[in-house]
Amino acid sequence: MMKYDVIIIGAGPAGLSAAIYSARSGLKTAVFERGLIGGQINVTEEVENYPGFPEALSGYELTERMHRQAEHFGTEFKDEEVTALGMEGLCKIVETSDNKYRARAVIFCTGAYPRRLNVPGEEKFTGRGVSYCATCDGALYRDKIVAVIGGGDSAIEEGIFLTHFAKKVVVIHRRDELRAQKIIQERAFKNPKMEFVWNSVVQEIRGENKVQELEVYNRKTNTVSVIPVDGVFIYVGILPNNKLMESRIDLDSAGFALTDDFMHTNVPGVYAAGDIRKKVLRQVVTATSDGAIAGWSAEKWITENYDAIQL
Repeated sequence: MMKYDVIIIGAGPAGLSAAIYSARSGLKTAVFERGLIGGQINVTEEVENYPGFPEALSGYELTERMHRQAEHFGTEFKDEEVTALGMEGLCKIVETSDNKYRARAVIFCTGAYPRRLNVPGEEKFTGRGVSYCATCDGALYRDKIVAVIGGGDSAIEEGIFLTHFAKKVVVIHRRDELRAQKIIQERAFKNPKMEFVWNSVVQEIRGENKVQELEVYNRKTNTVSVIPVDGVFIYVGILPNNKLMESRIDLDSAGFALTDDFMHTNVPGVYAAGDIRKKVLRQVVTATSDGAIAGWSAEKWITENYDAIQL
């Protein structure tokens, strides 16, 4: 059974940052990733708000640099899916579909994913007009028309944010009133750039090489209309990748991991970083910050408890 000081589950920005800090401190570190290294940001064509890169680069390019940096410090990457986490005292037993591993500390960087509409065109145009993050992509739609799907706090707040760039923001909501807090609603209704399409759902996202229009069904009138747009931002919920955590780690009501300021969960030597953690802002920069803190914290915890951990 292979042994590591730190095992990191997930190779998105949080996991890569945690690996850099862990491996650079001299700990034997492994990162497990069942999919593509870099995570969801790989589908982002232009990242403009990550510090230090005034000229936009793709999500893939950014995380590929992080990947190489983590390898430079000695991180091992394993293309295996973690299926279970067990404990023997303070030692963690990480099981995959192929092997078992022992580790002193584990950092969960399993992320979260936006709930999809599951309509034709959504997958095809993701990264080419379909987005789930206005903070990430809003500046790409300066003086353009965009749609926001949803009626909760996130949808309306991000819709207001999009008015800083877009010339018009069309909010499409399946009900006849918003679910967002009243104060947020009031701001939206007062904003001259925002329009509202009520009792409606998107049936299809269409275009040639990029998004050009939405087919919308009105549930009240049973009519179908076409709305020309340059982009669509979808806010119908976000779901945590918490399957491995559910039986051991304290989660909030939405299923996100609860941590302290050191990214420590309720389980000694187990950390959570990035989008899987309960937090107010899910961005690359906050994920890398979480990962750095988790990697640093894990090293301190291992040093303090080294003799008590039997690998």
